[in-house]
Amino acid sequence: MISIQKLLGKDSVFFDLLEESAAEGLASAHALNRLLRNPNDKPALEEFVKLRKKDKEITQAIAKRLVKTFVTTLEREDIEALSSALYKVPKTIEKFAERFLMVAHLLKDVDFSRHAYMIEQAAEHVLSMVKALRRGAHLEEIKELNGRMQQVEGDADKLILELYKDLYSGRYDPLKVLALKDLYEMLEKVIDRCRDAGNTVTIIVLKHS
Repeated sequence: MISIQKLLGKDSVFFDLLEESAAEGLASAHALNRLLRNPNDKPALEEFVKLRKKDKEITQAIAKRLVKTFVTTLEREDIEALSSALYKVPKTIEKFAERFLMVAHLLKDVDFSRHAYMIEQAAEHVLSMVKALRRGAHLEEIKELNGRMQQVEGDADKLILELYKDLYSGRYDPLKVLALKDLYEMLEKVIDRCRDAGNTVTIIVLKHS
């Protein structure tokens, strides 16, 4: 098996930056959890903007480093693909927070705790998978970690079907239905972004196993 260290080059800065990016995604997930559990605490969008901007800076640092570092074309594409996938996690969370804050006054009785828990789980799995790259993890380990990610996604798919059934029961005001449908879809997209990042890690390891 070709080592992941050789894949990303001897300069460990790529490991550092990719792990930092995954950590920002997890930090955004934690912030989202706080927002959804305590919507009446006058939350602000600034925290999400700050986290997303920091991750964008990391993504840009990776791109600049790639220009200065000798790697093959395949390696460059793999690093760029993972960097892009990781950035989309806090970016999508920020978009959700922006929309949520617009309609939070309509949703004070809505429980988003299960979503919040699943998103934190997904972001934690992403960080674990990215950290595994530095160790030169074998394909079996990566597949196991990605399997946990797929389980979270499957649970999220079941949850949204359950919520849609309740949403279309006729018990809710039409405006509330529209707001919740949009937010549920955004939350599902956050988990999809985490899944995409996990799949990218899996592909990188699979190519070089």
